[in-house]
Amino acid sequence: MENNTSPRRDFIKKSVAMSAGLTLAGSLLQSFNAEAGLAPGSPMAANEKEFRMGVIGPAELSLATSQIAVNKATNKNAKEFAGFELGEAIAVTGVLKDLGTAVPPMDAKAKATLEKIKSTPAGPEFDKIYIKAQLENHEFLRDLAQNYISKGKLAGAAENQGRHLATLSLAVFKEHVAITSRILKELGA
Repeated sequence: MENNTSPRRDFIKKSVAMSAGLTLAGSLLQSFNAEAGLAPGSPMAANEKEFRMGVIGPAELSLATSQIAVNKATNKNAKEFAGFELGEAIAVTGVLKDLGTAVPPMDAKAKATLEKIKSTPAGPEFDKIYIKAQLENHEFLRDLAQNYISKGKLAGAAENQGRHLATLSLAVFKEHVAITSRILKELGA
């Protein structure tokens, strides 16, 4: 048999090799995530752009829900948190937009959360729903920032700025997870 190399045959060989490599990389990533204690489906960002894109949606949801909660929350701690969160969400979305981050459309879960917060009357049930949504949002953001930072330093000025943003944000995300967890306990949830 002749050793015949055609462009098509080379393409197929490269495609098979690439597929095997991607499968191996996926397996290694899953084992790395397991060793690092990352749950399957943990939010990940491979670079600063992905980090910014991962933050902007939840920040927009926090902005929309906190605008409602500053007027509807009845528990003093939920109301105070809503005011602080509104300020944070305005700042974060402003910075991200200044960096050229496009705002994606809300996904189905975010739309459902926003609709539930809009439609729930003011009172203890509203406070629980709002604070629970903020807890879930900040747990996601905390995990995203931790996972991005844990990837190690990447080259470039944008990556350095992204890591700085993630490092600063991580402290606030952790704080807001702790505060919303405490408020939920106070609310009996």
